[in-house]
Amino acid sequence: MRGTTPGIPTPYPLGTLMPAVYQEDPFTMRWTAGLDDILAPIISTLDCLEAYLDPLVAPTDFLEWLASWVGITLDPKWPLDRSRRAVTQAVELYRMRGTVAGLRAYVEVLTGGEVEVADNGGAAWSTTPGADLPGEDTPRLAVRIRVDDPDRVSTSLLDALVTAAKPAHVIHRLEVTRR
Repeated sequence: MRGTTPGIPTPYPLGTLMPAVYQEDPFTMRWTAGLDDILAPIISTLDCLEAYLDPLVAPTDFLEWLASWVGITLDPKWPLDRSRRAVTQAVELYRMRGTVAGLRAYVEVLTGGEVEVADNGGAAWSTTPGADLPGEDTPRLAVRIRVDDPDRVSTSLLDALVTAAKPAHVIHRLEVTRR
């Protein structure tokens, strides 16, 4: 825990801010030194706040909290650089959500692989609620992912991610292969 790091100096010792009459009192100086020890980690954290909010340099234990700010869940099995990249690009990925480019970028960030998304461009509609869609041109996606080690990719988790990132009415097929 960062708050219990011993020896963090305070940039603003309280004893030096006291009137001269109190600076001459040993008890007051010991008491303010104790307060300095308590306040030093807080001041240090506040002085470095921008580093905590930058996913590229934030402490590892803080990264998961930052991920919750942008609505993503980090997989503990991911390498640290992939987790940082996912948090950094989350807002941009949400802007492209529901598009082929957005789906490709989303899966690339989460798998670290090469992603190809083939969209047949089909569209269908019906004027009757709940009726079967007319025609043969049902919207479909084929998502092909090439990774270094396909055995380390959870296809069920990846399938759930693709389902969440694509439009709900589009059928998809997922292929994970070796690079």
